Amino acid sequence: MIRASCHCGAVVMEADWSPRGVTSCNCSICRRFGALWAYYTRKSARIVTGASNVLAYVWGDKTIEFYHCKTCGCATHYESVEKDADSRFAINGHCFAPEDLADIQVRHFDGADTWKYLD
Repeated sequence: MIRASCHCGAVVMEADWSPRGVTSCNCSICRRFGALWAYYTRKSARIVTGASNVLAYVWGDKTIEFYHCKTCGCATHYESVEKDADSRFAINGHCFAPEDLADIQVRHFDGADTWKYLD
């Protein structure tokens, strides 16, 4: 079990395992967030505190909801609009403690153009 939180601590998430890697995406929203996405499913990751303290932003093809803390503004996670046990729940890796990501590979994804990993 691993925990992640926003800056102020109002939103706390947990996942059943430490991420095996994280993804840095250069699409128009991810590059602005500066997020490192750790991928899970809704059955393996969840919000444990502060579910009422997040606000969703949906745009484009309206398939992903990007969430941030209403208090501190920290980008916390994103989820698929369709909510089932196997749908994606991606935690912003910057919300984990730095030591939890110290030895984890960062992959670079070209979400702006080719839709392929660059490494």
